[in-house]
Amino acid sequence: MNIKELPADKLIEKTAQKLKAMDEFKPPEWARFVKTGVHKERTPQQDDWWHIRAAAVMRKVGIEGVIGVERLRKEYGGRKNLGHKPERKRKASGSVIRNVLRQLEAAEFVTTRKSKGRMLAPKGRSFLTEIAREIRKK
Repeated sequence: MNIKELPADKLIEKTAQKLKAMDEFKPPEWARFVKTGVHKERTPQQDDWWHIRAAAVMRKVGIEGVIGVERLRKEYGGRKNLGHKPERKRKASGSVIRNVLRQLEAAEFVTTRKSKGRMLAPKGRSFLTEIAREIRKK
């Protein structure tokens, strides 16, 4: 089952539920107060935003093959409202993405490649494939 074929929202939602049940994926203390990037005005409104971001990053790593923190920052960034000036593109928080990737590595879902970035480990690929099969059955 290919994760590219499924709707992203269903895969991310189901993966976030499964990650929430695991001990490796606990948000840090500072996660309650932090914005996900300088382009945001407020902190995330959802209580489980950390698990949703972890699931989204895991899906993105699975689709891209090998991807680094800077490319992920660019992917999750957005437009910053500058008042009368034109909006400008800003990157997402690198600390959030790095900590999520560390947790994914601790769970052995992601591995590091030399000077290239992160890639999905076999355990992570099978985890996402199993979730894709569950979604496909419904």
